[in-house]
Amino acid sequence: MTIVPAPRKVYQGVASRHQMFRMFDRHAQRPNRFEDDATSLYAGEWFEISETEHDYMFEILPPLWIRGSMFAMREFLTGSVTSVFFALRIDGAIRYFHAYCDLSDGQAVERMRLAIIEQETRPVRAMTRVERLEHIWSSTADDFRGYAGNRWPAADRGKRTVVSHTKMAGAKLKLLDGLTDDEIAAKLPVHLRHLPDAVAA
Repeated sequence: MTIVPAPRKVYQGVASRHQMFRMFDRHAQRPNRFEDDATSLYAGEWFEISETEHDYMFEILPPLWIRGSMFAMREFLTGSVTSVFFALRIDGAIRYFHAYCDLSDGQAVERMRLAIIEQETRPVRAMTRVERLEHIWSSTADDFRGYAGNRWPAADRGKRTVVSHTKMAGAKLKLLDGLTDDEIAAKLPVHLRHLPDAVAA
């Protein structure tokens, strides 16, 4: 049975061009990069971009296809996963998004479109713990994030790590999933620190 990755927002706010290109390959440092099937890593990831970046990507290469306000990139990232760009009317305004969709799943693009609209029309802005961790991973410079190697216990090897700073211990490498609520808050921008917890879908 194939597990379909759930759509997940990986960056809060509108990504700049520099940030957009960094997030196109958020998992570039992973071990065995060219030996594994990365479909489950990328498929389902999405974030917001500006109209300028949306139009820039449209003009780079002829799209694989255009369907209404969506288009897919001709070049595939891994397997059958490629970039799909959306222009969606949300609360009366057109907003722009990038998502990785597995085109071998005929419902992936529509499922992604609906997931973005549903999340972005929440009556109260909130974030799940997973969204907080994904934002931290997306916004942390490569020098301060990585993957647990051979010095870590076998069960932790290959998991994502980030540098955490504390007054008592200074800089320390920690598993991303192991960050405490206080450590997560310290790594988030001020405007995101006190958002309420969202219930995971």
